[in-house]
Amino acid sequence: MTVFDVTGYYNHQKILNIIKSASRFLALDVFRGLTVCFMIIVNTPGDGATPFSPLLHASWHGFTPTDLVFPSFLFAVGNAMSFSMEKYRALGDGAFFGKVIKRTLLIFLLGYLMYWFPFFTIENGHFYLKPISHTRVMGVLQRIALCYLFASLLIRYLSTRGVMIVSIILLFGYWLLLLAYGTPGEVYGMQTNAGYYLDNFILGENHLYHGEGVAFDPEGILSTLPSIVNVIIGYYAGVFIQQKGKNYETVARLLLAGGVLICLALIWNVYFPINKKLWSSSFVLLTTGIDLAIIGGLIYIVEIRKAGAPEKGWTKFFTIFGKNPLFIYLLSELLAILLYQINVSKKQSVFSWLNSVFYQRIAPGPVGSLLFALSFMMLCWSVGWWLDKRKVYIRV
Repeated sequence: MTVFDVTGYYNHQKILNIIKSASRFLALDVFRGLTVCFMIIVNTPGDGATPFSPLLHASWHGFTPTDLVFPSFLFAVGNAMSFSMEKYRALGDGAFFGKVIKRTLLIFLLGYLMYWFPFFTIENGHFYLKPISHTRVMGVLQRIALCYLFASLLIRYLSTRGVMIVSIILLFGYWLLLLAYGTPGEVYGMQTNAGYYLDNFILGENHLYHGEGVAFDPEGILSTLPSIVNVIIGYYAGVFIQQKGKNYETVARLLLAGGVLICLALIWNVYFPINKKLWSSSFVLLTTGIDLAIIGGLIYIVEIRKAGAPEKGWTKFFTIFGKNPLFIYLLSELLAILLYQINVSKKQSVFSWLNSVFYQRIAPGPVGSLLFALSFMMLCWSVGWWLDKRKVYIRV
C-alpha cells in the first residue's frame, strides 16, 4: 500500500491502522462514498437544460435531496473523526493542536486556491494573473476546515455533556443573532440577514459568492457556527456505532434519534425556516436526522444483512469514492473548471460543447443533463478506482 500525505511524507503504518479500523464499519465507508458520488452529480449538471428538480437546491426556504449533500459530507467528517480522535488522545496538547491546525490550514488553502484556479486569464493572446482582490474566501472546503477545527477542539477539551451544551448554544445563538441583527421584518432575506452583513463587513462583496446573481455567500462566516453541529453529531454517531456494534439495537436507536431530530426540525421550521443557504438551525436538525436514519439503514443492509462485501458488489463502487473523498471532490471541481475555461470557439467552452453536440442531441432536456453528470461522475470514479487498485490513498 502506498499512502501519500499531502503534508509531504509517507506514513505506511499509520494509514494501515486507519484503514484497518475503518474497514470494520463498511456502512460508514459506503455512506461517505454515497455523499461524494451524489455531490459530484449535483455539482456538474450538463448545460442546455434545467436539471430535474430533485437535483437542484431549494431556491431559498425549503428542502430538496440536493440540499442534503454538503451537510452529509460534514456528518461524514465527524464519522471519520470518531476513529482519528481516539488516536489523538494519546498525544500531548501541543502535538494535537499542531496536527489539527496543520490539517485545517491545508484544507482551507486548497479550497481558496480552487476558487482562484486557474490563476490567470487570457485576453488578446496575453496571460494576466487573476486578481486576488476578486477571489472568493469562504467556500465548501473552507467550511469543512473550520468545522473540523472547532469540532476537534470542543471534543478534545470538553466532556460529552459540555459539547452538547455548546452545540445547543450554537444552534440557538445563531438564531438569536439573525433575529437581533438582520433587517427588521426581513431577518431571513438573502441580503438582509446578519450573516450577509458580517461577510460584507469583514470580507467585502468582491470576496463573496456571486452565483445567486448578487453578492451572497451560502458558506459565510456566521452560518459556519451551526454547521459545526453537523460534524459533532456525525462524530458521536460514529462513537455510538463503535461502542454498540453492528446489531439491531444500534439500528433502532439511530433511527429513533434521527426521527426525533427530524420532528424537532419540522417544529422549529415554523419559526426558523429550513434553509440550506442560511444553514438554519432547523436545517441542521433535519439533515443530521436524515443522516442518522441513512446510517442506520446502511448498517442494517450492509452489516447485518451482509448485502454487499467490501471488495465486490455494489458497496465496492461507493467505497472507491470513500477511500479518497477529499481528493476526488477536489479533482471533480478542478476538472469542471478546466472544461469551462478551455474554449472550442470564442463563445463556447468544452463543457458547453460536449453537452450541445452530444448529450443534448441524444437525450434533450433534463435527461441529457443527468447523463452528462453521471458520465462526469464516472470519470472521477475511474480515477478513484485506478488509485485504489494501486493502493494509493491521498490524505489531507
